[in-house]
Amino acid sequence: MKEFLEYAESHAEEILGTLRDMVEMESFTSDKASTDLLGGFIKGRFEELGAQVRMVPQEEVGDHLVVDVGEGGDQTLILCHMDTVWPTGTIQERPFRLEADLAYGPGILDMKAGIAIAMHALETLRAHNEAPQQRVRIIINSDEEVGSTTSRQLIEEEAKKSAQVFCLEPGAGPEGALKTGRKGVGMFQVKVTGRAAHAGNEPEKGISAVEEMAHQILRLHSLTDLARGTSVNVGVVQGGSVRNQIAPFAEALVDLRVTTMQEAERVESEILNSTPVLSGAAVGVIGGLNRPPMERTETTALLLNSIRRFADPLGIELTEAQVGGGSDAQFAAALGVPVLDGLGGVGEGPHADHEYIIVTELPRRVALLASILAGK
Repeated sequence: MKEFLEYAESHAEEILGTLRDMVEMESFTSDKASTDLLGGFIKGRFEELGAQVRMVPQEEVGDHLVVDVGEGGDQTLILCHMDTVWPTGTIQERPFRLEADLAYGPGILDMKAGIAIAMHALETLRAHNEAPQQRVRIIINSDEEVGSTTSRQLIEEEAKKSAQVFCLEPGAGPEGALKTGRKGVGMFQVKVTGRAAHAGNEPEKGISAVEEMAHQILRLHSLTDLARGTSVNVGVVQGGSVRNQIAPFAEALVDLRVTTMQEAERVESEILNSTPVLSGAAVGVIGGLNRPPMERTETTALLLNSIRRFADPLGIELTEAQVGGGSDAQFAAALGVPVLDGLGGVGEGPHADHEYIIVTELPRRVALLASILAGK
């Protein structure tokens, strides 16, 4: 509705203020105390809007939030996360700042803008005495950046109950394209065991785990097939302890990205069944596919087309993109539930020092989400 857009634009400073407050409350995934402070702020703001909020306690990461609004038989699920990749203290190095129509700050795009959009979409509905067409449940988890290991079950349980799922991760690129496809993500740890020996006196008696790891790295990288959309990257390597010893151990962390489940199963098997090259060395691999690929399906296309009727009156052209990064939307999509991702902030640089949002897009995204939820 154009009335929603007019209202959101007239409250643009308030929307940006909410976002600034959250950016300045840091929430590095492993900093539970700071993340819980942000969670308390978010809980209070949703409760002010009349929502019911429950906490899902966690021991090592921030407590997850489940927000309920409205009534009805069918459920719309909205996915957000409040954790960021930025260590506590980053806000002192790169404080929130405005430059023309751009706002900068750690976590502003990925994905605190999405939480602000959800809050103000509900506030917009309330200001117009409009109720969501379906019961709305919002999950705001605190471990998305490290694989959603403690929240995945919650997401999947709620997705199974839902008629549709919207993920408020940022849109793709400065045009804010919706994400209708995402690569699956695999996470592996490779451990190599060799035999220690003096590097000068008896090198022949040793088996270098570092040398074996070098062979493993070359093999793992050879699994990359860009034509298929498959990439394997050894991102972290550690081995040995001193210069003058044949290294008895080495470890590596490996990232896998794939576009289909068939390819995921093939490459996962290749990685898990790695064997040593050097006689006497041992290679062990643990891990697997963390997020299944989100493949563009007919239900995805139908959902995208259905919400374009809300975007058009607002002057918003909804394009789509397929991306390599992972999100919680993939857990829902793997269950066959209609999912659209990328309805959050518009900008560039997630996980980068130059991370920013386009400020004037915030009220437009608020109005779009409000229109979708109201069904008008």
